[in-house]
Amino acid sequence: MKDKFLTIEVLRKRLDRVEAELADTLQRMPAHGIKPGFMDGLLDQEDERDRLLGEIKALTSGSL
Repeated sequence: MKDKFLTIEVLRKRLDRVEAELADTLQRMPAHGIKPGFMDGLLDQEDERDRLLGEIKALTSGSL
């Protein structure tokens, strides 16, 4: 059980980092002329965020 909470804590810390990176990326996003590489990075960050949220939800829903 302790390992589960440690895992959740690690995932939440990673989620915080990904969300900060995502916020920074969105801040730097130009209004026009977005390059494909920039969009790829943004989409990768969003995918990582969604994956982490799913993992956290799966781990926490089993503990209720």
